[in-house]
Amino acid sequence: MTDTRPGPTRRQLARGALALGGALALAPFPAGPAAASSGHSTLRHGSPARAGLLAGHLRQLVADASAFLGPSPAHPWYAGAVLLAGRGGTVALHEPIGMAVRYASYDEKTDTGVEFPADAQIPMTEDTVFDLASVSKLFTSILAVQQIERGTLALEAPVASYLPEFAAAGKESMTVRQLLTHTSGFRSWIPLYNAPTHEERLRLIWNEAPLNPPGTRYLYSDLNLISLQLVLERITGRRLDTLLHEEITGPLGMDRTRYNPPASWKPRIAATEDARRPWSGLDRGLVWGEVHDENAFSLGGVAGHAGVFSCAWDLAVLGRTLLNGGAYGRTRVLAPESVELMFTDFNTDFPGDEHGLGFELYQHWYMGAMATPRTAGHTGFTGTSLVLDPSTDSFLVVLGNSVHPVRSWRSGSAPRVAAANRLARAVPVRPRRGRTAWFSGMASATAATLALPGLDTSAGSARLRCGLWWDTEPGSDSLVLEASDDDGTTWRPVPFSTARHGGAPLEHPAGSVTGWSGRVWHRLTAGLPAGERLTVRWRYTTDRLYVGRGTYVDGLRVENGDGVLFDESRPADAERISAAGWVLSEN
Repeated sequence: MTDTRPGPTRRQLARGALALGGALALAPFPAGPAAASSGHSTLRHGSPARAGLLAGHLRQLVADASAFLGPSPAHPWYAGAVLLAGRGGTVALHEPIGMAVRYASYDEKTDTGVEFPADAQIPMTEDTVFDLASVSKLFTSILAVQQIERGTLALEAPVASYLPEFAAAGKESMTVRQLLTHTSGFRSWIPLYNAPTHEERLRLIWNEAPLNPPGTRYLYSDLNLISLQLVLERITGRRLDTLLHEEITGPLGMDRTRYNPPASWKPRIAATEDARRPWSGLDRGLVWGEVHDENAFSLGGVAGHAGVFSCAWDLAVLGRTLLNGGAYGRTRVLAPESVELMFTDFNTDFPGDEHGLGFELYQHWYMGAMATPRTAGHTGFTGTSLVLDPSTDSFLVVLGNSVHPVRSWRSGSAPRVAAANRLARAVPVRPRRGRTAWFSGMASATAATLALPGLDTSAGSARLRCGLWWDTEPGSDSLVLEASDDDGTTWRPVPFSTARHGGAPLEHPAGSVTGWSGRVWHRLTAGLPAGERLTVRWRYTTDRLYVGRGTYVDGLRVENGDGVLFDESRPADAERISAAGWVLSEN
């Protein structure tokens, strides 16, 4: 059993959030983003050491990302990218790689990109602006949470109470919360761009029936945030782009974040796709400086689900603001309790689809080893992503132009996962005692073992004690304590208990742990079987997909009523440990 210390459930939140004239009175939340950083820090460039990060792993992050400029596996995953990583108030990595503009068009007959002349291509810079695609949803969500905080929007209110037209086609009970958590029942998207007028596009939304009864299933849908845009514009009397500037980007000084960037920005914007049918919904040619998403384009470039352009630094400012609990320097855009709504899982009925208000949570498929039950983020179709980890106060921005020159060249999220794994590894785990601890590594598709020498436990009452730290992909990867009394021919699990500092013991009757331990050391105690030559080992196994931060073991000691049978602190005993795949690590 893993102690993940989850936040309140969706039902508990409903009981703790009282609609008072539309306002929200919030019950206390567990420590989260507001507690992760003291004060309202602002960002500055600094060294990895200043950020509390390991420089070698940040260098490897850039090397890993650069590899995806080549065949991945057949074509580049992106033409270029801007990478930004930091912790606390320090940006320790801000690195452009590759090209912002490389291809003039796509040749579908040869499946190749037609490049601009070399002198017309534009390299990535730190300040390159990107079409964020669905990362735009985070801004719409923050604007909605602001209105909830101010009492003009109620989380559990029907959407139709703000938009009476929305009640058609069985949507009368669909709530604001369901839009923000993608549990509305809407299908993923509909081609609004096929409708000839704005009024007819709205009519498509009014007449759209949910695929599933609201609240019964998770299904990610652009229609949720488009609908939320319509709510926000109705209740505030302001367009979404105006709200974005007045409520978020202006106050936070995010000067390179906006809808519909002016023509003067074009040389600083990463190009996207040679958009033509049949792979695109519209025939537009090379999309560069305009929104890529067809529906957002048909809505005039301003849409709740897509359309925001931004750069890595501005997204880092947004991330730092949220990790600070809603404030940046002297500017506050959200109360800490409101930020908690974005970092708390509302989708406890849908395991694997954890979601705060607007933010996805605990998604290894792009968060990699940064994923925890509290890690929040989002991706964008154009190759963008933002990941925030309150447990380590770290943040990662990966902005790539992965649909340049065509969307079919990339699949999956391998560059995002690789970058997140490296940043997670760059956050040191200090040994519980002494200078080093045994570390399992973070390899996928592996089985690593750490074994003690054969011990005589035949007198009974032998107990193993050590420190244990673990963070694995839940369910898929695990650490098992095993024992053998026949020289390793057969192994059986050894039950144990763990306790974090000041916490009650947790029993692990299957002799294993998986998932997240809170990124703190636990004290482990295990009663060992009796045997004349008992071998005890840790076995760490991972699947081929994703990994967590790994596992650490420190201070191994076995004793019985007669004395100490093994003590890792004794050099002679330490030399008898057999490690396959495990290494002694200072961090």
